[in-house]
Amino acid sequence: MSDFESVGKVDEFEIGRGKAVPVDGRMVAVFRQEDGSWHAIDDLCPHMGASLAEGYVEGTSVTCPWHAWRFCIADGTWEDNPRVKVDCFEVKVEGDEVFVREAPPADPA
Repeated sequence: MSDFESVGKVDEFEIGRGKAVPVDGRMVAVFRQEDGSWHAIDDLCPHMGASLAEGYVEGTSVTCPWHAWRFCIADGTWEDNPRVKVDCFEVKVEGDEVFVREAPPADPA
């Protein structure tokens, strides 16, 4: 089982915006939601490699800033074709510290 890695303090993450952080040698986009939930997906859009953390967040969707591909921040699916996904990571908050699991969950397939 993979370990969690600290990615910063809670107050370093703006509600409703993404933040790219390094986790185990790769960039992960972490999202803090107004309802108190946290999500993390691969930061790189599979289309052309734009940072998804820099995209526009609306609800549980983030829109890639380069070509408007939309991804669900809760499970990483591309909203126009759910067969395409980016990796999704587990996030936990302990006290004022935010942690992301180093490896995405294994595919059950």
